[in-house]
Amino acid sequence: MRNLILYLSLLLTMPAVAQTPVSHIQSDFLNPASGKILVAAHRAAHKKHPENSIAAIKEAIRLGVDIIEIDVKVSKDGIPMLMHDGKVDRTTNGKGDLEEQTYKELRKLHLVQDGKKTGKVIPTLREALEVAKGKIMVDLDLKTDRIDEVIEVVESTKTEDIVFFFDSDYQILSKVDAVSKQFMLMPRAHNIAMADSAIKLFKPEVIHIDDSFNTPEVCKLIKNNHARIWINALGKPDELIQQGNVKQAVDALITNGANVIQTDEPEKILKYLKESKLHR
Repeated sequence: MRNLILYLSLLLTMPAVAQTPVSHIQSDFLNPASGKILVAAHRAAHKKHPENSIAAIKEAIRLGVDIIEIDVKVSKDGIPMLMHDGKVDRTTNGKGDLEEQTYKELRKLHLVQDGKKTGKVIPTLREALEVAKGKIMVDLDLKTDRIDEVIEVVESTKTEDIVFFFDSDYQILSKVDAVSKQFMLMPRAHNIAMADSAIKLFKPEVIHIDDSFNTPEVCKLIKNNHARIWINALGKPDELIQQGNVKQAVDALITNGANVIQTDEPEKILKYLKESKLHR
């Protein structure tokens, strides 16, 4: 399996070089049998900072989060930038589709937090990866089909070891996979048949499942194929966590074997996992 080869390569190289903070995360990520639950901050740690901002990435690193989930689109003139929505209306003081505006135009905009304009700008993917490099892993949610520009940034920043590509569109992931088998992938599956297809197509490092089929059968299939299992706490589980019911929410997510949790409440989940000896 590709992830097993990456894991063994990492083990072989680690004694020869000074370990970075991300080394332990990489070891666990590429070893689903480690027993450790990893935590992913949705759109980075954005409780106090704008989503998909450099400040939110730095906050996730400060908290000790394992993975940041960031969304990437590409400007009209070919610059990959962080943005979840098609339009910039909700998250900036601007309007219109990001991919129909140039980098120069987009950098004049300011991100908003709780409806208020901040002094922060839309980051480029390059800026985000330079901050993350050596410190945290990155779930790159592809909100674009212009993957050549995205891949160029990953390669030129030499962050192939921390980035994994996520998409529900298997054709897009196939294009990424065709560029290099060393790229780490996370396909999304909506049922056990899709999970099985994802395994056969990509031999991925991690598979994104949904709560509707978070079953022992699905988790066993994925683990038997040496991949991690990504589950979302977004929505009701995060609401329970906000109400103080962290154990109830987390235990329900991981009971069948899911071992990566994406959340808007990374600090609270990390605290519970550490107290339960389920995290470093």
